[in-house]
Amino acid sequence: MNAMFILLQGTATGQQGGMSFIIMMVIIFAIMWFFMIRPQQKKQKEIQNFRNSISVGSSVVTAGGLYGTVKSIEEADNTLIIEIARDVRVKVDRNSVFATAQVGQN
Repeated sequence: MNAMFILLQGTATGQQGGMSFIIMMVIIFAIMWFFMIRPQQKKQKEIQNFRNSISVGSSVVTAGGLYGTVKSIEEADNTLIIEIARDVRVKVDRNSVFATAQVGQN
């Protein structure tokens, strides 16, 4: 009788340990989501909103480090014409623009 009680008690403890492990893993995932994934998603949303709000005359910086002013927007192929110096214009993909810049402030 004592052996049966000890065996049942050990089985119940093993199941409780498995449940606490699952709860601990869920808590760790939740912490990772709040501190790593969620801020990254918010940052991506801000960048996308900025890219959608670019207009002619906006000062921008490309992923390649080119500072310039948007001269025209070509919606058909999702590109921008950026003037990087007087009468020097380059065509860049809209997704390569990351930030606003203060151009010509020397």
